[in-house]
Parts: sequence; C-alpha cells; structure tokens
Amino acid sequence: MTTTAASSDVATGRTLIIGSTGFIGRFVAEASLASGRLTYLLVRPDPPTPPKAKTIRTLQDKGAIIIPGMIKEQDFMENVLKEHKIDVVISAIGGESILDQLFLVAAIKAVGTVKRFLPSEFGHDIDRADPVEPALSMYNKKRKIRRSIEEAGIPYTYICCNSIAAWPYHDNTHPADVLPPLDRFHIYGDGNVKAYFVAGTDIGKFTIRSVEDDRTLNKSVHFKPAANLFNMNELASVWEKKIGRTLPRITITEDDLLAAAKEMPFPQSAVAAITHDIFIKGCQINFSLDKPSDVDVSSLYPDTPFRSIDECFNDFSCSDS
Repeated sequence: MTTTAASSDVATGRTLIIGSTGFIGRFVAEASLASGRLTYLLVRPDPPTPPKAKTIRTLQDKGAIIIPGMIKEQDFMENVLKEHKIDVVISAIGGESILDQLFLVAAIKAVGTVKRFLPSEFGHDIDRADPVEPALSMYNKKRKIRRSIEEAGIPYTYICCNSIAAWPYHDNTHPADVLPPLDRFHIYGDGNVKAYFVAGTDIGKFTIRSVEDDRTLNKSVHFKPAANLFNMNELASVWEKKIGRTLPRITITEDDLLAAAKEMPFPQSAVAAITHDIFIKGCQINFSLDKPSDVDVSSLYPDTPFRSIDECFNDFSCSDS
C-alpha cells in the first residue's frame, strides 16, 4: 500500500487519524473528510482483513491519504508529522494497543508543531469512572496516556462520548454492528439506571468540530444529549415499538455481570465490566460537570442536533425487515 496523492484542493488543516478502520475511527475519518480537512490515515503495513480493506478503500475514495506504518516507530512518526505538516492528531486505536500511544506522545512532543492531540478515549471520563477488572486496567492505561500528554505540555482534547446508540449487549464487543434483540431482552439490574446514547456519526461530527475550537483546548468534552438519556427499560420499549411486538425481559443481576467480567475472555470481559459500571453503578450520571476542564458539547453547539435513539433504531429496524 502506498501513499495516495493529495487532491488539488487546499484544506483548512491537516489531520492524522490512527485507528480509522475501527468502529469509532471510521466515523471520525468520514467526518474529517466531510469537513474539508486534509485527512491522512495511518494504516498498518501488513495486509488488512477484508472488512478493514473495504473501509480503507471507501475512505480513499472520499479523499483520504493512506500512510502505511506503525505508531511504535517514533522516528517514522516524527517524519510523518513533519513531512505532512500535521496540525491535528486523532487516535482511535483499540484497548490492547493503548500504551503504544506513548511513542506517539513522544513524537508529537519532539516535533512540537501539532496544535491538538485527541488520544484514544471515546467513552467515559476515565478519571471519574471506576470499573472492575479487566476494564480498570484498561482505564489505568488510558490514564497513563493522559498524564504523559499533560506532562509533555501537548495541547489536547479528551472526547468523553459515553455509549454508542445501539442495544448495549454485555457480552459483545461491538454492539453497534448487531441488531437489538428479536427474542428477549437482557435487562441489567432493575433496568432503571440511565445512560447517554450517541450515534457514531455524531461522535465523528462533534469530534471534528472540537479540534479547531479554542473552547475545547485542554478540556474534556462530554457528550450528554438530554434527549438521548435512557434506561434499559425505556430503551427496550423504543425497540418494541419498532418491531411491533413485546419481548420477554430477563434480569441480568449485578453478580451475573461481575461473573462475566471475571470469567469471559478479553475483550468481552472488559465489555461486561464496563456494562456493570454503566448500568449498575451509574458511571455516566453520578457526577456533575463542575471542573474547569469540563465542557458539554451541547452547550458548545446548541444549534446542532444529535440523532435520536428513535432514528438510530430505525436503521436497525430497516436492516431487520
């Protein structure tokens, strides 16, 4: 795979995205391209799986510039940042590679020209959440990346977008790629603990808007759309209306989730641990945005709507029909 030539149009900025073939990274890359920013994608040099190859081709067709390489090669990353005059770096790499970002932090610090770095977060505020293992170890790695960024004096934005707008399966790593239940619901605890659900397109859209916004510099940007605050019972009712029938509801207790977090293989075990943190402990709703470093994306862009859960479930119901 070789670097694709850039288009003749001069964009307002140059973004490097790592992890663009993943679920979140795909939406961020598409939003960056749609915004007119010159968008570079760092892609592993080894042959990609067919689904990832398809994603790469789709993004290339939209104007993405592919750079084969690995973030663990610091000298290479420094050259990429210099040669392509990158001003924004966004990482959306997976949990097992989180600490590889330390090499990226070192490269960004050495070059000194990156105006904003968004590390791989795209979930909860990791400095507030306190999940059980193995999610806790994953969050500790992300905290280590945060502290290394801050110590290096790199300008940053942390994206805390909460939950994906899909049915939250506790034993599935990518619930957004799977239909909500068609036979029965698994309800966590009493089903009354609420969470914020955000469409992947909105995660991408607001992430890209934040990279050039001075109000998000060295801040944690929280996605808390009031209209998308649902508990499990409410979410089940929305889906039942879509499919036109009522499904039985099976209780998954706190002990069930803790056992899954302990006994299932990774990454499913981490998903179970995070599910416990959300729907038993209420990690998305048990704090206020009261720190100087907190900003609410809805307050930043009050005239830009989020896709509703109803709209997102329409997509799934069309797939089922």
